[in-house]
Amino acid sequence: MEQDENNEDAELAAAIMKRHFRPSLIRTEAWEGYGFADIEIKIKESTDCYGAVLWPSAMVLCHFLDTHREEYNLMDKNIIELGAGTGLVTIVTSLLGAKVTSTDLPDILGNLRYNVMRNTRGRCRHEPHVTELSWGKELEEHFPRATCHYDYIMAADVVYSHPYLHELMETFMHLSSDDTIILWAMRFRLDPENSFVDTFEKHFHLQELYDLPSLRIKLYSAQKRRPTQN
Repeated sequence: MEQDENNEDAELAAAIMKRHFRPSLIRTEAWEGYGFADIEIKIKESTDCYGAVLWPSAMVLCHFLDTHREEYNLMDKNIIELGAGTGLVTIVTSLLGAKVTSTDLPDILGNLRYNVMRNTRGRCRHEPHVTELSWGKELEEHFPRATCHYDYIMAADVVYSHPYLHELMETFMHLSSDDTIILWAMRFRLDPENSFVDTFEKHFHLQELYDLPSLRIKLYSAQKRRPTQN
């Protein structure tokens, strides 16, 4: 049984990583290529900060969405992505027909907006919106509960060793309605990150969709707990 699970993990991880390709020739602009939503996606990274580098968790989430289009039909759904980084998840969900709000910190937005526009312009049913979101700050002012309802919250590798995990939890709570589904890909690294999952489960029902030990990544689906639920 363990051998079968290892084989399944290896096969799925290999299928996900095959989505990534590099240009055959070195050009004036460096980019990384990804194949999702029947499109060749070109992503420009930046070495200036972590948020402008594409991590494998984003590929795991995109692969899941691309291969589960009927179960998770994103057509005309309202989506917000937290910590969008280089924009791959935003691009893929937009190509799959969603209305996407793509968010990150101010110093990330320039590269994020560039990647999103170059890969979605003229290809999407709804033009994605790129905007600033600092976790835990002015949430009601910029994302009022009365008017901002999201069918899905997307998050890839937003939990890592930093001092803002409490603010991240506040942001998840604020943006989630009772019927909002969170799709969250996480790479496990350090104890503070692992303990975040325990804290998260106090507020959300968590379902494991993928477990990829070879990549140290898990993909979760989550919905807010209701007061009557244990």
